[in-house]
Amino acid sequence: MLLLDNSAWSRLLEGVVPDERAKEIAEWFRRRELAVCLPFTLEAGYSARSAADHTALMDRFDKLPRIEIDSEVERISLQAQRELAAIGHHRLAPMDVMIAACAHRAEAGVLHYDRDYDILAEKTSLVFESEWLAPSGTL
Repeated sequence: MLLLDNSAWSRLLEGVVPDERAKEIAEWFRRRELAVCLPFTLEAGYSARSAADHTALMDRFDKLPRIEIDSEVERISLQAQRELAAIGHHRLAPMDVMIAACAHRAEAGVLHYDRDYDILAEKTSLVFESEWLAPSGTL
């Protein structure tokens, strides 16, 4: 299972992802192999262009598995930020840290187009698959 990140979702909506990859991800969506968590849904909802667009987005996300934020996700998010601060990387987006912590807690990965997830996977104790939507710099 992969959690969605807005960096991937927005590019999928823009239609800039190569057709083969977009079809693969659509199949993951159909098979419910993609999941969402609160930080992602809040970011996606923020990007909605109207109330109707927001409703349609949330209805779509309601069909996917949801990873809840619990006290353990809060704890490991703060721990990851502490680890990053120790090496001067604490300015990563808080939403990315929480999404990575959700992925860690769910033993899942993150589908993204954002170097922050590689840093989180390499420089913290969080364990999750960092799955790029497309190779960095190609979209």
